Amino acid sequence: MEKLDLKFIDSVLEKYGNDKSKIIAIMQDVQECYRYLPKDALEYIAKKVGMSESKLYGVATFYGNFSLDAKGKYVMKVCRGTACHVRKSSDVLKALYDATGTNEGKQTSDDGLFTLEIVSCLGACGLSPVVMVNDTVHAAMTPDKARALVEDLRKEA
Repeated sequence: MEKLDLKFIDSVLEKYGNDKSKIIAIMQDVQECYRYLPKDALEYIAKKVGMSESKLYGVATFYGNFSLDAKGKYVMKVCRGTACHVRKSSDVLKALYDATGTNEGKQTSDDGLFTLEIVSCLGACGLSPVVMVNDTVHAAMTPDKARALVEDLRKEA
C-alpha cells in the first residue's frame, strides 16, 4: 500500500474550500494523483469535509470513472464495441492478456505496470480495433501490434 501524501490531499481540499458539495472534483484530483482512490484517502477526506465515509463510498462506487482498486502505470482499455468486436478485438485482448500476465479475473499485472480493462466503446469506431493506453489511442490494433506495444511500454517504464 502506498503512503498517503496528506499535504497533497490537504492542498486539494483547500483548493475546493473543504466543501463537501465539491466532493466529485476533490475525488477526481486525488484519483489523478494515485490512479485510484485509496481507502485511507477516502477516510481522511470524509473527516475533513464532514461527510460520512459511507456517503463518500457511495459516490465512489456510483460513478464508473472512480476506482477503489490500485491501477498499473499503464491503464489499457480494450474496446469491445461492435466495430472493434467485428474486427477481432477479442484476438487483441488475448494477446494483451498474454503479454501483460493479466486475465479476466486479474486486471493488474504482478509488476504493477499494466491494468487491462474492457470497455463498451471508446468512440473511435473508424479506427477499430482500438486500445487506449492512459490517454493515447492506438488504432488498427492486431495481436502482433498489441504485443509490440506492451514491449515498448515495458522499455519506457
